[in-house]
Amino acid sequence: MFIKQLYTKCLAECAYYIESKGESVIIDPLRDIDVYLELARERNTTIKYIFETHFHADFVSGHLDLARETGAEIVFGPTSTADFDFYQAKDREEFILGGLVIRALHTPGHSLESTCYLLLDDNHRPHAVFTGDTLFVGDVGRPDISANTELNTSDLAGLLYDSLHKKIMSLPDSVIVFPGHGAGSLCGKNLSDETASTIGTQRRNNYALLQPDKESFVDAVLENLLPPPKYFYKNVRINRSRYEKLDLVLSKELNPLSVDQFKNEMQNGAFIIDTRSNKLFCEEYIPGTINIGHDGFFAVWVGTLVEDLNTPIVLITDEGKEEETIIRLARVGYENVRGYLLGGVEIWKQKGGSVDSLPSVCAPKFKLRNDSYPVIDVRNSVEFDDSLMDNITNIPLAEIEQRVNELGKETSYLLCKSGYLSTVAGSILQKMGYSNFINVTGGVDALEENS
Repeated sequence: MFIKQLYTKCLAECAYYIESKGESVIIDPLRDIDVYLELARERNTTIKYIFETHFHADFVSGHLDLARETGAEIVFGPTSTADFDFYQAKDREEFILGGLVIRALHTPGHSLESTCYLLLDDNHRPHAVFTGDTLFVGDVGRPDISANTELNTSDLAGLLYDSLHKKIMSLPDSVIVFPGHGAGSLCGKNLSDETASTIGTQRRNNYALLQPDKESFVDAVLENLLPPPKYFYKNVRINRSRYEKLDLVLSKELNPLSVDQFKNEMQNGAFIIDTRSNKLFCEEYIPGTINIGHDGFFAVWVGTLVEDLNTPIVLITDEGKEEETIIRLARVGYENVRGYLLGGVEIWKQKGGSVDSLPSVCAPKFKLRNDSYPVIDVRNSVEFDDSLMDNITNIPLAEIEQRVNELGKETSYLLCKSGYLSTVAGSILQKMGYSNFINVTGGVDALEENS
């Protein structure tokens, strides 16, 4: 038996490779499948099945490309419907993998087709359960993402309670829990930084599993849920359908643009994303561009801020990051990248283009300020702490454009945890014509380091 968790930090997503006696399966693959193919080649195994825990909302899965490349059978759980051929597993149906058995456990709640996969060892004893978005470390899947029109979120939360208590928590305490996501995913609200646990640990520590009854569970799970990004529902539809191979997407979008071509795309309304670090962006950037850096949850924030998947996008990246950026966008369904500025900001300046900078202050100087300017914390409402300082207000980044009038006419400070989100917010505000703000670089983390 060999199990490998393949964790993608920018999506906080866990895919899995399981192997026994020359056969392997992949659970919840991302769209860029080379890592799975290479692993199978290195270990000289044949990928037999591609197990999907559900139709994912936060990324486009790699099941179709992986099946084309390997001939492996795609498996979804009961009630699943799609526009391509797949095997619909029955509840508690077992699949042979070398000397092991994998049992499908239908666990509706996060979505109606949600299915966990229980791995039995060579003695047919429960060893590990791959829980997708049904059970996380420290949390459970949110029940408000499904596009189902017949059941409301309370109904789905009730189904989730039944699924967890009848199918998952009845397993032995020693069974390893391998979830579909870690901290940072918007598929839950209280995910741990840990990406594996045990049934026993979750039974003792998971707030949702500690609720005394179904009604309390439903209330707890639905409390303080942030609105899901609109691209979630669109990704579910993509994952139910046939979609273009990633190689074809790259061949169309990996286009180097001259400064003149870049200007033309800007004039035609392309959304320009500068993916460099927030530090570099604050120092100088091309006016009209939005900073969403590689070094954070890049794809998640593009999906949050760019509502239409068909929006034409042009990129400014660090040299050598162009292909990776296009792949990250394709992972969440954005397939209209027109190209990238060849030579980046430097070539723009060489050709006479103007640059701007983001008004900023470092944490030590912010702490020594003697003004009384208000502070705008752009983190999500569940992260906001109004006890940090006086005169602080929460306007989440996802709402900054709609609530820009709340900034007032006086100067404000922009603050977040690390400086990542506040820089994004600052770039949006400057593009909208506002300049009455100062970005606190390093954010709350830097303030605490210098306390």
